[in-house]
Amino acid sequence: MGKLEGKAALVTGASGGIGSAIAKALAGQGCAVAVHYSSGAASAKAVAARIVAMGGRAELFKADLLAAGAPKALVAACVKRFGRLDILVNNAGAILGGDHFLDLSEKDWTRTLRLNAEAPFFLTREAFRVMKNGSRVVNISSVAAQFGGSARSIHYGASKAALEAMTRGFAREGAPLGILVNAIRAGVIDTPLHGKFRKDMAKRVAMIPLKRMGRPEDVASMVLHLAADGDFITGQTISVTGGE
Repeated sequence: MGKLEGKAALVTGASGGIGSAIAKALAGQGCAVAVHYSSGAASAKAVAARIVAMGGRAELFKADLLAAGAPKALVAACVKRFGRLDILVNNAGAILGGDHFLDLSEKDWTRTLRLNAEAPFFLTREAFRVMKNGSRVVNISSVAAQFGGSARSIHYGASKAALEAMTRGFAREGAPLGILVNAIRAGVIDTPLHGKFRKDMAKRVAMIPLKRMGRPEDVASMVLHLAADGDFITGQTISVTGGE
């Protein structure tokens, strides 16, 4: 408690289920939070309003991470607003194009890799330019990196595997600077997206040893641990998957 007081955090994709839980958790521990969103303006505003109601500080930042130069501009905007950047959570991600791999377009392959791997790379690179000793980068990966995804999400699994590889690379480079870099491999999490397909998810959930979906707060709790504690943890991918 109190270790994050006065620090500034950027959470990408903070309008979604996992991102919003992370943003609120960090704010609850005293962080000023940059609530990033692309299209979910209403949800992002609700997250920021909740943080303010809790007595915290939240600022909204809109950016399309698929656009050239967007990661660099986003980090610069956060530093300009807060005067610092101590924690970067690369949470924004999606499956762009859910066709069977036999029909997947090159465009959807490229867009998925750009959002889930390329954008975090450039966000982290820019964060390294301004971060100081004691800073943290946390990448939100997926169990798809472990299992390779389904026939309709192999490209997503590949992008998250790339994210985990970058985590190890950045961790080596960050160690001499006191910048710790880790990833969280999230399992099947109960977000609004999965909620739409709850009946279809029954077989998938049955494969999880704990026999339930995870909660966004499960992931947020691990982010808090890595951000506030975990002083001897870097270059790791930590599973929050219910035992998978």
